[in-house]
Amino acid sequence: MTAVSNTSPLNYLILIGRANILPKLFGQVLIPEAVFSELTSASTPQLVSEWIANKPEWLVVQKAAHVSVGEMEEVQIGERQAICLAQEICSDYVLLDDHQARRTAKRRGVNVVGTLGILVRADEENLINLNDAINDLRQTNFRASSELLESLFNREIRR
Repeated sequence: MTAVSNTSPLNYLILIGRANILPKLFGQVLIPEAVFSELTSASTPQLVSEWIANKPEWLVVQKAAHVSVGEMEEVQIGERQAICLAQEICSDYVLLDDHQARRTAKRRGVNVVGTLGILVRADEENLINLNDAINDLRQTNFRASSELLESLFNREIRR
């Protein structure tokens, strides 16, 4: 199984110390060049910069085919490249958090999972404790409604 990731899911999973779940869930994870550039930019959190400087073997940077803006003009370059790369290699998933990018990927027939979905799957496979991961995520600038985060807590309590 393979996944292509945009910047956001990788960034947050690294910040909360859970990036190691990605190869367990997806095997190999590919990122397009634009995502690599975003993860190595000067504005990237130091923890993420250090992690990407010593990227694990399961994370592969791959050039995406030329991406025309067209219907994806509302989607940023990293997301566009991730969606196109996922289509190009017939990836099982594309990892995206942005609402517009997720809608665009789904319209193009690409399976989408975001940071929260990754954490839920990891919890279901007993790789992490979802409540701990959500608490750690709340310490970052990750944006999700409090109702959504509470529903994940309640889901975990019912298990």
